[in-house]
Amino acid sequence: MELTLAIAIGVLTASGVWLVFRPRTYQLVIGLCLLSYAVNLFIFSMGRLRVGAAPVLAADGFANPADYADPVPQALVLTAIVIGFATTALLLVVLLVSRGLTGSDHVDGRESH
Repeated sequence: MELTLAIAIGVLTASGVWLVFRPRTYQLVIGLCLLSYAVNLFIFSMGRLRVGAAPVLAADGFANPADYADPVPQALVLTAIVIGFATTALLLVVLLVSRGLTGSDHVDGRESH
């Protein structure tokens, strides 16, 4: 599972960086989304991959904390997803306004010939 997660993070990061360097603004937005997904997976993986671990402590409260899932990376990723969605919506609005004003969807606003 660790290898699969590492490969997924690597592929998302590589694809995101490749799309960020493309000349079109829509490709830039998609690249930034892929990079945010890669960062979210990376942060989520920092909480350790644990199968069958209980998410909440027992009622008595006396237990080894290493036997339970870490909720902090999950909370960080949830917050990052919400912020990423809002940022993507803002970037798409800016993209549409820029295309309407310049008549082009190139990052610099000029078509290359």
